[in-house]
Amino acid sequence: MRIFTNLAELKAAKGEHLGYSDWREIGQERVNAFADATDDHQWIHVDPDRAKDSPFGGTIAHGYLTLSLLPSLLGELYRVDGLRMAINYGLNKVRFPRPVPVGSRVRAGAEVTDVKGTPSGTLANLRVTIEVEGVDRPACIADTLTLFVPQE
Repeated sequence: MRIFTNLAELKAAKGEHLGYSDWREIGQERVNAFADATDDHQWIHVDPDRAKDSPFGGTIAHGYLTLSLLPSLLGELYRVDGLRMAINYGLNKVRFPRPVPVGSRVRAGAEVTDVKGTPSGTLANLRVTIEVEGVDRPACIADTLTLFVPQE
């Protein structure tokens, strides 16, 4: 884990890769729970028998499930000390170049692409890539925005 003791250190890290999270298994129970939480019960996610005959050969995780792992995975990569709070400010761009097969493992890597001051705090943009173990093409690439508010 990379620990920044202040926002100036984070700003100085622009262009740096922060490393990788641990691998996380994506099981059918997690996919089913996400389907229940979002009311997205498309068969390619929740019907293993039917999905066997799909082009993917089995069920796949929802793209938004993969995206929802970002806070947890990023929490393994870095932290900024001396803050009042950090706020998820949104996303600039998200792509899902390949599916995540149920039963596979994923991890995230992140690069600091921009850090700039705003009237509300410091806005950091990280390019996060979620990989599937053993697969060359990433499952998700997301440009995340986090607003860091310093202590007063």
